[in-house]
Amino acid sequence: MISAVANRDLEATTTVEAIQEFLHVRARRRGRADAVQLANDYVDLFSPLLAVSDEHLRQGLSIFKHSERLGAFDAVLAAAALSTGAQALMSADTAFAEVPSLRHIVPDAAGVASILQEETAS
Repeated sequence: MISAVANRDLEATTTVEAIQEFLHVRARRRGRADAVQLANDYVDLFSPLLAVSDEHLRQGLSIFKHSERLGAFDAVLAAAALSTGAQALMSADTAFAEVPSLRHIVPDAAGVASILQEETAS
């Protein structure tokens, strides 16, 4: 997926919060310097980043209330994706599939191939 975004074969974005969460987890496993470098690369790759608003938060609270498997952070991310009319939300977390009206794609070879095929067809 990363190469498809870098090559502009796939349009994708994320949020500041998602990169911050990545940074937090990566720094614990690989050290701060590595985590900061990769987080900066992701900012460049996925810019412009999606700004999460208070309305996204409110919608995310509703999603969180109705989804037993989806965490609070992910519920807000789902709300932001829905509000922007995103074609899909790509994540290894299968709990996103529980969100009505949100297409979830696992970022494996098959998932990436399916979204790339749709991008080239349109």
